[in-house]
Amino acid sequence: MRLTANKIAGILRQKGYKLTPQRHAVLKVIAGSSDYLTPEDIYEQARVNTPGIGLITVYRTLNLLSDLHLVCRVHAPDDCRGYMMRRPTEHHHHVVCSGCTKVVDFGDCGLSDLEQRLHDDTGFDISGHLLEFYGLCRECRVA
Repeated sequence: MRLTANKIAGILRQKGYKLTPQRHAVLKVIAGSSDYLTPEDIYEQARVNTPGIGLITVYRTLNLLSDLHLVCRVHAPDDCRGYMMRRPTEHHHHVVCSGCTKVVDFGDCGLSDLEQRLHDDTGFDISGHLLEFYGLCRECRVA
């Protein structure tokens, strides 16, 4: 199930957060995109309808949404961090096209055995991991 701007707005209200016009503008931009967006992309698009929005507000909103697991962080091949609406609610990772920046989710990463071994070897309580692959999608390879 894909989260929408209105669903996330409802979740924020339920958790006691204010839904300012600036936050709502950020939500609308992210919800309106199927690709990941950098904070600067979000800022540029959000200020079209909300001219008073500031870049720091975009960053703060993204941090809040990320902390609440409502958006996904995507680490692009160019070392730029982007964000997108969380699509699957279960554990997942990304394959990112280096050409067109298309992002495809995948689930079973098979790392649970490695996590257990790392826990046993290091004593760390592993709370999560990040796995992303980069390459060219079928369309970019043909072009």
